[in-house]
Amino acid sequence: MKQLSDSLLKWRKEFPILEKTTYLISNSLGAMPRAVYNRMQEYADTWATRGVRAWGEEWWEMSVSVGDIIAPLIGAKANDISMHTNVSLLQAMLVSCFTFRGAKRNIVLSDLEFPSVLYVYQQFARSQGARLQILHSKDGISLPTEQVLAAINDDTLLVSMSHVLFKSAYIQDVKAITDKAHRHGAIVILDAYHSVGVIPVDVRRLGVDILVGGVLKWLCGGPGGAFLWIRPSLRRKLKPKITGWMAHKRPFAFETTMQYSTDATRFLTGTPSIPALYAIQEGPKIISRVGVGNIRKKSMRQTALLMEEAQKHGLGCMSPQNPEQRAGTVTVNVPHAYGVSRELLRRQILVDYREGAGIRLAPHFYNSDDEIISVILEIRQILDSKAYRKHPTRRGTIT
Repeated sequence: MKQLSDSLLKWRKEFPILEKTTYLISNSLGAMPRAVYNRMQEYADTWATRGVRAWGEEWWEMSVSVGDIIAPLIGAKANDISMHTNVSLLQAMLVSCFTFRGAKRNIVLSDLEFPSVLYVYQQFARSQGARLQILHSKDGISLPTEQVLAAINDDTLLVSMSHVLFKSAYIQDVKAITDKAHRHGAIVILDAYHSVGVIPVDVRRLGVDILVGGVLKWLCGGPGGAFLWIRPSLRRKLKPKITGWMAHKRPFAFETTMQYSTDATRFLTGTPSIPALYAIQEGPKIISRVGVGNIRKKSMRQTALLMEEAQKHGLGCMSPQNPEQRAGTVTVNVPHAYGVSRELLRRQILVDYREGAGIRLAPHFYNSDDEIISVILEIRQILDSKAYRKHPTRRGTIT
């Protein structure tokens, strides 16, 4: 197939792994920008030459200043985002802000959430008296908006939801759900891990109270870069029980009683991972320069192409057919999916296998149409030749 004219392919040179690999796993780990080498060298040089002085010169501020790079990508203002190590910890910090007494103690969420989120809320339900309303998907792909709306009432304290469901890339109607939640005095926590960087996100237009996400995936920022935005008027009222000295109003006074800061540092804990804060900056910068609108336009076209090619070769898809409801990933229902995924990896085609979700293919702005067509042909060839038999059926710890 002749590659369509694609101005975004000029960015391929910024990602070293693309030189020898077909990289279709940005929903799990985005490709590393070449400039990260320089940022990590800068970290090492700073530590080596400035030592402890680096805290006063830059490091202390980085938990918020790095968040300013993320802010335009979610429609937030400067100084309103704090950086953290992972979203699991953020979810626990957030739920620790609330007391679950009386009738208003329901938490609405679904069985399509990332399991780590479910684990956090299950433990708080057991220990703190929260009442979980776990909504069940009928098709394993989507959760009808009407089903979510029906679960929200005056007893609802929190609605915890993903903007994009991780197994299927289904985009939830956040605005409708948020509007209903607010009419009943509930707070909405939006997990935007699978949306920021591949579909437009604007916290104010969506009306959410709290947004969590990370740079690991579509933002190409690597591990250790979760971020938190809280509506400022709400942030000043929340008192996380999971906290630390960096959240104190006067951290270097070393007082023995907690007094929370009023700005974005209110949700910090202990000493941050400074190396990660250096590394994670370059990916979001590139995403901003490319433009999420441009990325979304290409993503809609390439995910449609993936589904078309899969159907042509007798493979079903567990992703929304409606492009307006589909984010950046196409889940292909492949027989012998684990073995097929291992054979693809052997062939330098990086894809994502998840138990119960088949093979997930996630083209990003740096992928070509030829790669989209080729991966489906490779899957078909592996199935027809039974090349998947080369690989043990026993799963490794990491799949």
